[in-house]
Amino acid sequence: MELDALIRLNRVIRVIGFDDAPFVRNTGGNVSVAGIVCAGTRFEGMVWGQVEQDGWNATDVILSLLLGRKFLPQLHILLLDGIAFGGFNVIDLPKLSEQLKLPCVAVMRRMPNLTAIEQAIRRLPEPEKRLERLYRAGTIHAHPPFFFQVYGACPQVTFSVLKRLTDCGNVPEALRLAHLIGAAVIKGESGSSA
Repeated sequence: MELDALIRLNRVIRVIGFDDAPFVRNTGGNVSVAGIVCAGTRFEGMVWGQVEQDGWNATDVILSLLLGRKFLPQLHILLLDGIAFGGFNVIDLPKLSEQLKLPCVAVMRRMPNLTAIEQAIRRLPEPEKRLERLYRAGTIHAHPPFFFQVYGACPQVTFSVLKRLTDCGNVPEALRLAHLIGAAVIKGESGSSA
């Protein structure tokens, strides 16, 4: 069922939210990624993977955690905490959406400083390829308290969905839980900022 119909009919929206766990920058290696499945704001399940720090495999790792697996048929939308994991392992948002046949949304807590991001990316290998992925994700839409890039749904419907998936504060519950669980697994306890 389409997202706008789910909203109109007041149906439960099933979401998966991905966030990377804390890591030490510039050390190489892998970074853990938590994917939390929620029905609305209620926790229902979890997937766990690893992406290369500043690498190229984040899109494929997320696809491998969902394609042919039990959660995908239940999902209506996928949320990402930002467009890159493990530093600048930039996610190919259109590819993710097309292969999963789901709207995919990169959610940000504030409007990003694209100049600073571009300068940081230019210090890494293949900066043009990273920037191309960043810009392929599309326009950053500002619907405070949400800032997001979306592929596979219109911005207004996406904003309505994000509001429905947020229990308290400004972060959809699936992303909040992914952040807390990732921190707890890596550090032994969850942090206060989610």
